[in-house]
Amino acid sequence: MKDCLIEGCKAEATHIVGASLLANDLAIFASKLAPTKNIRSMASLSLIALALPLALAACSKEAPPPEKIERPASTLVVGAVGADQSNVYSGEVRARYETVLGFRIGGKLIARSADVGDKVKSGQLLARLDAADTGLQESAAAAQLRLAEDEVKRFRELRDQGFVSQSALDAKETALKAAAAQAGLARNQANYTSLLSDRTGVISATLAEVGQVVSAGQPVLRVAQDGEREVSIAIPESRFAAIKVGMPALIEISATGNSTQTIAGHLREISPAADAASRTYAARVSFDAGNAKVALGMTARVRLSDNAKSGAKKSEEFRVPLSAIFQQGDKAAVWIVAADRSVSLRPVTVSAYRDDGALISSGIAAGERIVSAGVHKLTPGQIIRIIENGKAL
Repeated sequence: MKDCLIEGCKAEATHIVGASLLANDLAIFASKLAPTKNIRSMASLSLIALALPLALAACSKEAPPPEKIERPASTLVVGAVGADQSNVYSGEVRARYETVLGFRIGGKLIARSADVGDKVKSGQLLARLDAADTGLQESAAAAQLRLAEDEVKRFRELRDQGFVSQSALDAKETALKAAAAQAGLARNQANYTSLLSDRTGVISATLAEVGQVVSAGQPVLRVAQDGEREVSIAIPESRFAAIKVGMPALIEISATGNSTQTIAGHLREISPAADAASRTYAARVSFDAGNAKVALGMTARVRLSDNAKSGAKKSEEFRVPLSAIFQQGDKAAVWIVAADRSVSLRPVTVSAYRDDGALISSGIAAGERIVSAGVHKLTPGQIIRIIENGKAL
């Protein structure tokens, strides 16, 4: 340390001596100009000679190094096991058997005596249509039937007396049968203005309102039949090949407070065709206990796994966002954040790329902090400002 100070002082002295010599030369040059130049020029040169040593001394000092700029970077702590989350799906508790009820004729809905959540019994009146038109049709058909009955009665008497042929009587009897059928049809049409429940259950949805004109067969109410319950879920395209009917499942349903009820189940069915809008496959998960006491419409989390029942040990795979993967040619890596906030690139093994992130099987450990976004703007050893969940740490 002492030697460094001595060397610095020597260098400073050298600069000052050099500057003094230069100033002395300027003074001699000024004295030579004295006979030909005015006094003002001499004074200017003298001032320059005096200021020059100070300027050179100031320039000899080194400029301070520029401060390092910390780049903000989004980070996360590795901890969620990928295999544990990869087969978890959100769903809704539904009845296994549901019926969508509608009128068998069209008309204006004038009354609806059931709403969502109402318990209904088989044969109970649920809704009614305006019966004015069907009533007129029934009256007209009944009048035609009475006329046909009178005609047949009169022709039978005439046939007994020999005034009409048997074929004429047969024609009247045929007309009577047609009128009877028409009257029965009109009577049924009048009865169809009342919508009755065909099973005992609960109203799970209302699909038409009073005052609306509905067509024949248009859905008006949905009834969930009492009995077995199951969970309706949607399987993404990326998981369709790995999902098999009969797979065991663990169904998590929120109970009272913050507690969670876990019920064993199995995958009962999965649609062979994807939904046109969501591109997912509808699936149903049944409870192993057929009389599971769960309410309709409850939100459930379903974990599908070959070892879901046995609660086998979780595999050491970690799920990270796709934006955290730094691709080096055909190899993947992640930026590891050290305790001093410096970053270093570490190769990892990606076992699968999924819609919800990448599954890393080796290269990182639980509890390590990695950069989750902006990985292509970092350099090894760079100091970052840690951002987590939108807040600086």
